[in-house]
Amino acid sequence: MEITLSMMRESLTAAVVADALDALGFRNQSPRVELRPLTTDTLLVGRCRTTLWCDLYHVDPKPYELELRAVDSCHPDDVLICAAQGSMHSALWGELLTTASRNSGCVGAIVDGAARDVAQMRKMGFPVFARGPSVYDSQNRQRVTDIDVPVEIAGVRFFPGDLVFADVDGVVVVPQSVEREAIQKAWAKVHAENITRDAIRAGMKATEAYEKYGVL
Repeated sequence: MEITLSMMRESLTAAVVADALDALGFRNQSPRVELRPLTTDTLLVGRCRTTLWCDLYHVDPKPYELELRAVDSCHPDDVLICAAQGSMHSALWGELLTTASRNSGCVGAIVDGAARDVAQMRKMGFPVFARGPSVYDSQNRQRVTDIDVPVEIAGVRFFPGDLVFADVDGVVVVPQSVEREAIQKAWAKVHAENITRDAIRAGMKATEAYEKYGVL
């Protein structure tokens, strides 16, 4: 059975995908930093569109050039990955980038740094995960140095096109080399968990349920 992005959004979670990756030996696919859902608690699922950022301390003659190129060239179901080494020097993401990227089919942003215009983005229902908010604009403070390249967030590598999941529990990236197997395992596990949960609700002891179904 082909498991579509729509099906993933309806049934999977970041945690169950992390469990599936653990079972395949990929045990470091979630950055161990707090990337908070600033705008919505819904599950974000999509394909990585990567941007690499650096801090600035001078006037930039072309302050938004590469970030605008990345936003304008988004495809449906892309998730913008903003890798800024956790810098809170300014807000990398806000209402205008949300509006532009959403017009291109982008479904969310994961920012290893700060974002702003949180209230406006909440009204738009656009998922943004970040380390926190900042009032500062990125102009002459931060800029994109490269797009569509492998990037890292807290030691976890994100490649363009990788599948990424994010919810209130955290962010998980699925390497393309094991994507099909990982998603199949996650799909089987979440449905097995439902059976186990129903059994425990019906009165079965947790130990007995684990021995019977092998899922916890």
